[in-house]
Amino acid sequence: MAGLMGRATVVMKAKFSKLLDKSEDPNETLDYSYEQQLVLLQNVKRGVADVVTSKKRLQLQTSQFEQSLVKLETQAREALAAGREDLARAALERKTAVQSQLRGLDEQVQGLEAQQQKLISSERQLSAKIEAFRSEKEVIKAQYSAAEAQVRIGEAATGIGEQMADTGLAIERVRNKTEDMQARAGAMDELIASGTLEDFTSDKTQLDRELEQLTSQSQVDSELARLKGELGAGAERKELEQ
Repeated sequence: MAGLMGRATVVMKAKFSKLLDKSEDPNETLDYSYEQQLVLLQNVKRGVADVVTSKKRLQLQTSQFEQSLVKLETQAREALAAGREDLARAALERKTAVQSQLRGLDEQVQGLEAQQQKLISSERQLSAKIEAFRSEKEVIKAQYSAAEAQVRIGEAATGIGEQMADTGLAIERVRNKTEDMQARAGAMDELIASGTLEDFTSDKTQLDRELEQLTSQSQVDSELARLKGELGAGAERKELEQ
């Protein structure tokens, strides 16, 4: 039972695959694949834009931190000049923390820069592949259209196409029906002529037809006798002339 179900599954898959293959339009498939690649390229470009935006934001924070370092340095000098070593120490401690944050930002900016360059390289490679696919797609579509036209012309010329095959079958059926009808008509004529069937479309009776046949036979006999007489008279004249 399991083997039977397995074979049935294989048959159904084969039929379904054949149905899909028949309904699939290669031109639509190629165009859809090209559109999907364009969507992928747009996603990569969007990724590059997001990375650049993040990097610019971090660079802005870096610039602010650098300005803060200059300000804290100035404050420490002013506090020390005023004899406020405690304020100078606080400013320098704040400066150290900002410097630590600034180093972290620099590392993040460098990481985003590397990621940006990687995405840009990937974008260029993908763009080149998509352009090559676009050119190849158009060539394949042209080749497919030419081959399809050639097949249709060949089918029309040889009559092996589905439509021509249906037309051929219809003609064959009509021809067979015509031959059957002609045979039936001939049989009916023969049966009517032999008297087996009576022609109800005629007002003549069977007796009338038999008399006509006798009259026709008598006329044939008379004509035959006349021809024999003429041939005999001609032969006598030739003998007399000799």
